[in-house]
Amino acid sequence: MSASAPAPHSASAPRRVLLAGATGLVGRELLRQLMADPTVGEVRALTRRPMSRGELLGRSGHRPGDERLQVCEVDFDRLDRHVALFEVDWVCCAMGTTIRKAGSQAAFRQVDFDYPLHMAQLARAQGAHQLMLVSALGADADSRVFYNRVKGELEDALAELDYRSVCVARPSLLAGERGEFRLAERLGLALGWLMPDHYKPVHAAQVAAGLLSAARDERPGWHVLSNVHLRGMR
Repeated sequence: MSASAPAPHSASAPRRVLLAGATGLVGRELLRQLMADPTVGEVRALTRRPMSRGELLGRSGHRPGDERLQVCEVDFDRLDRHVALFEVDWVCCAMGTTIRKAGSQAAFRQVDFDYPLHMAQLARAQGAHQLMLVSALGADADSRVFYNRVKGELEDALAELDYRSVCVARPSLLAGERGEFRLAERLGLALGWLMPDHYKPVHAAQVAAGLLSAARDERPGWHVLSNVHLRGMR
């Protein structure tokens, strides 16, 4: 299949979806909503370590349809070894870290730029036509803020990959149940009602819903979902 001319996708065919970042705040919501979507036939969740379906789904016991979730342990530094996993229709990238957690700007860039770009390239080469990305409010390749600059550079790089449709979510401060304590985020969430709508916190479930709603439309082109738009999702 030519990367520049993917075969048309039947609207009735179950989507094969690749999800990166399924253990994160938005990624967990994306996984939950993808598994509840009857148009999705298979979800391939990339993980760094062995995990069970139950761990990823946050519950015990098997439910009908759980077999649609494939937990795929990969080495993100050697993604070329896992090319077959990238034969999908949709790619969802919800990967992300913080400079503090990564340990350095270089390590942050590896997680928030190198890995997502490489995954998108591999999937596009295998015929994927729909890309969904969790970016950030303020993403700008010319920003003086390192975090925003890396997010913007990733968006610019992805725009060159010739996906038929790309949906980019640019949320502000994320609300939801994290597995770690972040003081700055707790303060921001507590004071969120004082902020203009453009900056108010948005729930991770709303970000996931916004991305998937746009993805189902499969409208050609580049589509940015603003924080205000995401906050309006139900």
